[in-house]
Amino acid sequence: MTSVNLFDYTLPDNLIAQRPTSDRSSSRLMLLNRKSGSTGHSGFSSFPDMLNHGDTLVINNTKVFPARLMAKRISGAKVEILLIRQHDGCVWDAYVGGLKKIKPGETLLIGDGRAELLEKLEGGAARFRFDSGQEVERLTANFGLVPLPPYIKRPDGQSGDNDRERYQTVYARSRGSCAAPTAGLHFTDNILKQIRAKGVQIIEITLHVGPGTFKPVKSDVIEDHAMDREHYEISEESACAINEAKNAGRRIIAVGSTVTRTLEGVALENGLIEPGAGSTSLYITPGFTFQIVDALLTNFHLPRSTLLILVSAFAGRGHVLKAYETAIHEQYRFYSYGDAMFIE
Repeated sequence: MTSVNLFDYTLPDNLIAQRPTSDRSSSRLMLLNRKSGSTGHSGFSSFPDMLNHGDTLVINNTKVFPARLMAKRISGAKVEILLIRQHDGCVWDAYVGGLKKIKPGETLLIGDGRAELLEKLEGGAARFRFDSGQEVERLTANFGLVPLPPYIKRPDGQSGDNDRERYQTVYARSRGSCAAPTAGLHFTDNILKQIRAKGVQIIEITLHVGPGTFKPVKSDVIEDHAMDREHYEISEESACAINEAKNAGRRIIAVGSTVTRTLEGVALENGLIEPGAGSTSLYITPGFTFQIVDALLTNFHLPRSTLLILVSAFAGRGHVLKAYETAIHEQYRFYSYGDAMFIE
């Protein structure tokens, strides 16, 4: 059993990035050699120079939608709903503030629309029925807010128009996440163009990120933590491209923990990717055998989090925490809107 305290560190509040950089690619980039633990410093605009002809870069094309809805009970009491999982066009699971006071069968008012509470679920979640799938899209588009992470503060407690653009990758296309795959936030269209010009193939997969990505590990030992299930899709074309690269001995570079969890979660025993759609709750901890991912681009993560544990499994806990110590000393910006780390 592994104590969660081994994945703790102290971060000054002023290093938690509250706003994105003026330009996506102007963020800083730490380099970490996972064998030696040595670190280097660069800028993300230099990331294409770190890739080789023949590399395969795998990105998560999920799109964040305005999943945070401010609702009211008939009495006028305010209720916050965070949509997290769709069952069919009109039935959704959601986290709900003040759920204890709401009874199944009650209708909540959302803007000029409504949603009926069908049943209460575990962990402060509930299942809702909207009038139609089109109504959900209309309500989120007109009244929804971007569900920023809890450590990003706004004066009015609500995300703004700039967050709608910047808390989203430039290659987002598959709507369904209530949290961004943040390692991808640094890319620009020009950076992607430079990467392709080097002979690096860019492969898209989808993992819809849920709010569980922000859940700290509250158990004393990391093995007792349970991951939320998240929906993924890998096309036949993407699976074939990844398998061909792997068989040829070319590097597979994952952009973020979501890509890493998806690829490793669907990998067969022979180290090949199986195409299809499904859900994964893969929890990567130290001792995990990586079959697909050879290098990882990632942000700096919360202490005692499953993301920090995953990175530690990939690069070694000692190397990662030492790198984080260096990042704090060098005043790197942390978390979703922060700087990046490239581990190879």
